[in-house]
Amino acid sequence: MRITRTKWFLPLFAVALGFVVFIAQWIGGDPRGGLVSFAIVAGFGLLVLLGGRSETIRGLRGDGRDERFRTIDIHATAIAGLAVIGAIIIASLVELARGHDPGPYGWLAAVGGIAYLAAVIVFRIRG
Repeated sequence: MRITRTKWFLPLFAVALGFVVFIAQWIGGDPRGGLVSFAIVAGFGLLVLLGGRSETIRGLRGDGRDERFRTIDIHATAIAGLAVIGAIIIASLVELARGHDPGPYGWLAAVGGIAYLAAVIVFRIRG
């Protein structure tokens, strides 16, 4: 998409996300924590915006993406997904071992598993 290729997309998204986190924490009774969260997330956006000539930051914000960076992005996304799925599985097993309901971990694990299976099927049919 064209909008994600501008250098302003990720910084503005970070500010918007930081604002949403601030509102959520404020509603939850922790406006001071919300301000800290906003500062962290918006600060990341500012870092990306002002990151200068760094190839990594240019790739993150969308200008300077080439086939090499798209490959790096796909691999980084896969590793992050594996880490999150692994943490979810471990958390659900810990809850089960404690005799508790695995709660949200169970449905998150199911969403991850279903998404993986669906992706394998779609990419197999397309490829």
